[in-house]
Amino acid sequence: MQSTIIITGASSGFGYQTALKCAEKGMHVIATMRNINKAKMYESTEIHERVRDNIDVWPLDVTKDASIEQFKQQLSQLERVDVLVNNAGFALGGFLEQVPLESYRRQFETNLFGVIAVTQAVLPIMRQQGRGKILNVSSISGRIGFPGLSPYVASKHALEGLTESLRFEVKPFGIDVSLIEPGSYATNIWSSGMELPKAAYDPESPYAFYIKALWKALNREAHGDPMKVAGLMTKISSPSTANKLRYPIGPGVRMNLFLKKVLPWSLLERTVLKKLLGRNWRNEYR
Repeated sequence: MQSTIIITGASSGFGYQTALKCAEKGMHVIATMRNINKAKMYESTEIHERVRDNIDVWPLDVTKDASIEQFKQQLSQLERVDVLVNNAGFALGGFLEQVPLESYRRQFETNLFGVIAVTQAVLPIMRQQGRGKILNVSSISGRIGFPGLSPYVASKHALEGLTESLRFEVKPFGIDVSLIEPGSYATNIWSSGMELPKAAYDPESPYAFYIKALWKALNREAHGDPMKVAGLMTKISSPSTANKLRYPIGPGVRMNLFLKKVLPWSLLERTVLKKLLGRNWRNEYR
């Protein structure tokens, strides 16, 4: 029987690549996206007809109640839901002093509350089936903080805690819940997908030097191939795979997690700041 996988935020990045790979494997893919006009990318003649036939595109804005209700109604059309990939999200950067509180709320609306809303819609189906998998796309930022990204980092840390609790709650019903924790990959979340407050562009900002260093670091680190993440999610979507809680992936990710675990915070702090701001950061930026 053909497995059904629902992927949120499937118009670009990890979501788009995972939708294609799962469809190539013969899965019935429900690719959801906020802007339905982007569905045209799935009509490309570069995509094999057999793959296109396995993909249905649904509109879904995970932050809008009306859209969630429409999504619930569409779910009644499905005979089963085997996998849910909560991938929809965006990155909001900036330094805490300069980021409006409303921006923090908006970050959480998508990256956390959107995950909750979609999961609540799908869980009754999986529970009745007695099986299912939920893959929450987190980030290395859900395990390690980074300057200038506190809205994004906070939302991903919250997602990590939510997922741990959810895994305990639904394991007795035959449902696995996992976290995908990518490092910096070459997706649009670090380019067109990144948002910054207006103050971040002010050359007179007290954080101007820091913002410049941050962008250099992000551009330097974001070189991984997103297809590797898509390949991982496709692999663990298989019903024959017993899923772990966490899947860190990407260049340097495991080493960074290890260093955070073993190094005293004071040493880790000095190392990060030195890498970002230079050897003499203590004297130059005070």
